[in-house]
Amino acid sequence: MSQQRECLRLVFLGTGTSTGVPMIGCECAVCLSDDPRNQRTRPSVLFQLRDGNLLIDTTPEMRIQLLRAKVKTVHAIAYTHAHADHLFGLDDARLFPRFLGGPVRIYCEQWVEDCIRRVFHYAFADAGKAASGFVPKLEFAPIAPAVPFESVGETILPIRLEHGPFPVLGFRIRNVAYCTDVSAIPVDSLRLLEDLDVLVLDALRLEPHPTHFSLSQALEIIRQLRPRQTYLTHLSHGFDHGPTNAMLPPGVALAYDGLTVDFS
Repeated sequence: MSQQRECLRLVFLGTGTSTGVPMIGCECAVCLSDDPRNQRTRPSVLFQLRDGNLLIDTTPEMRIQLLRAKVKTVHAIAYTHAHADHLFGLDDARLFPRFLGGPVRIYCEQWVEDCIRRVFHYAFADAGKAASGFVPKLEFAPIAPAVPFESVGETILPIRLEHGPFPVLGFRIRNVAYCTDVSAIPVDSLRLLEDLDVLVLDALRLEPHPTHFSLSQALEIIRQLRPRQTYLTHLSHGFDHGPTNAMLPPGVALAYDGLTVDFS
């Protein structure tokens, strides 16, 4: 493990929607923007913790995201859910065991593990295990909402969220919480999100959406929880970073790929 860090850090690897921004074939002002904050890869964050790096989700751009952030290895991965934009970069995790000396620990709910075993079946077949090393080496650790677990020197609290009809997880570490792909937060989960220094919250677009918070819905949750700082993520091309940021209330800002936040 790496030397313990005195200050912990949250790194925004990706802040876009499932299509990313720019979106293929779109010629809107945001997709054609030269503001780098409008260049949004699929949603993921990295917690740089006391004993290593905890990655939340493995997007299709995971390799690009980690290289861009100059992250040399990931010590553990936790999943919010198993939709393609949060999962399909997992194959690149096959590189991490070289540094870890063993498999990558995967924290997820059972339905997510079942999906990973189907999608990446070659990593679990006997032939795959016997292969030279060009398959991910994974070790699953089941987690459940509201049941804390320990990883890379910290206590992580999974929090149940609703993503339309899909159950997903958010994660709280100390007074920082990451809640992407959410359209509703159960009352019991709201209690677990009180007294936050930093809240990261889904805000897909201005208009309502069946599986994501709109901007106004996200702002209402922020009004209820009153975190000291909120960063909005999973942002569509409906948000031009500069003009949108200027209209947000104090203590609320759009996240962007590459943003880092220190916390203690």
